[in-house]
Order: sequence, then structure tokens, then C-alpha cells
Amino acid sequence: MRTIVFFDLPTLTGTDRREYRKFRTNLIKSGFIMLQQSVYCKLLLNKTALNSMINYLESIKPKRGLVQIITITERQFSKSKYLIGKSTSDIVDSDERLIIL
Repeated sequence: MRTIVFFDLPTLTGTDRREYRKFRTNLIKSGFIMLQQSVYCKLLLNKTALNSMINYLESIKPKRGLVQIITITERQFSKSKYLIGKSTSDIVDSDERLIIL
């Protein structure tokens, strides 16, 4: 099963930023990988591992902000779709204005 953690933490004060960095660092150290900004995911083998991870996340959560946890099966996670927009660039990759001396 996959555990996905979503968080929205304040970063207005220095203390808020410190707690944000500490929470994010602890997520990475415990094996979470970033899917998107403020969305992290980890593969867990069973309910016992899930319960201990939830207890760990409750112990490291910052005092302020919102942290959400959702658990889905590996089959559900494998059916996720990635919608990527077309990238645009201001760099012209053409030799139309090339001057040979």
C-alpha cells in the first residue's frame, strides 16, 4: 500500500520556516519521496507499518498548519495518470539569422 502525505504549512515567520524544513527533512529521512511540492509518498508493506508510520507522523507534525494522510493500494496507485502540459521556451533554436563571415 502507498501512504501519501499532503501538507500545507505556514512559512511566514522564521520559526514557521524552521518547523517546515524540519518536517520535510524528517519525511525524507523516513523514506518518503516527493511527488509534487508538499505531496510525499511512501510504500508500506502492511497495516502494522502503516500504523507505526501514522504514529511517527503525528509525533513530528508542526504545531501549525495542515497535514493530511491518505492510504491507497498499489493497484490504485499504478492507475494514476500524469497529465503534463506542453512546454514552451523563449529560446529560438534556429539558424535563420546566422551570419557567416
